[in-house]
Amino acid sequence: MRAFLLSASALALVACGGEQAESETAAEEAVVEEAAVEEIADDVVDASAEFEDELAGIIAALPEEAQARVAYRHPVETLTFFGVKPGMTVVDTLPGNPWYAGILIDYLGPDGKVIGADYSPEMWTFFGDYSPEPGSKDNWPAEWAANAEEWRDVDTDAAVGGVQFGNIPEEMAGTVDVILQVRSLHHFHRLEDEGGFMTKSLADMTTLLKPGGHVGVVQHRAPDGHADEWASGDNGYVKQSSIISAFEAAGFEFVAASEVNANPKDQPTEEDFVWRLPPTLATSQEDEALKAEYEAIGESDRMTLLFRKPA
Repeated sequence: MRAFLLSASALALVACGGEQAESETAAEEAVVEEAAVEEIADDVVDASAEFEDELAGIIAALPEEAQARVAYRHPVETLTFFGVKPGMTVVDTLPGNPWYAGILIDYLGPDGKVIGADYSPEMWTFFGDYSPEPGSKDNWPAEWAANAEEWRDVDTDAAVGGVQFGNIPEEMAGTVDVILQVRSLHHFHRLEDEGGFMTKSLADMTTLLKPGGHVGVVQHRAPDGHADEWASGDNGYVKQSSIISAFEAAGFEFVAASEVNANPKDQPTEEDFVWRLPPTLATSQEDEALKAEYEAIGESDRMTLLFRKPA
């Protein structure tokens, strides 16, 4: 099995107190739970690993600008870890071409479907200067799907659709195999106090997924020692423990973590935000030396987590 970090709850043993027999029983149950979670992680990866070469070919054909991001985003390893394979229905949050919807349209094939997902119009009102014009997001699902049709070959590529968090159509409930949350959860997380958007998004994901379906998370990772306020998501970074706790509180099972998107060179201080780094380089456009420093770091350190809706 690949090297995964399993959830603390799966590894926890009774530390003290109670009768010895009770402790031994709890320890045995923990071992069984660990084995069950490990088996799920193995099954997820094994189910998609046979398609790695096919996926690698699609990635190799990306345009030059997109290729520049491959070394930091590890799409073959990431999608394989999440168990994505042809024929599935996959939701991509904040979809783009190619990341990840454009890749999935080719990869999932004629029996698959890519559903682009956007934040709710209500949530967009909290983005300050970046908030879209009122009403401009009202027809986003249909508009995105129509645009994505231009990316696909109708004979060989996946079908497309659109959805908004906060407005899940009844007919979509229980139809999705995998939901991708790639560099998007910091927005839900930072706006939890404004309108419960993290809680609401997790409920929507539960609604969309089939029993046993998965959520794959890639998120800028905050150092554990930094203040929770700094790691709320406003700076792009969130603590891995916070994401795991939120999913588990919503009823998801934490299956596994991978370090495939880790970058130990990214060591932010509490004066930094993630957009100082590539590809944005927001603070160094007029300073070539500083830009070179950030380019040498590369893209952010990222957690890569897999969660499962109970079957």
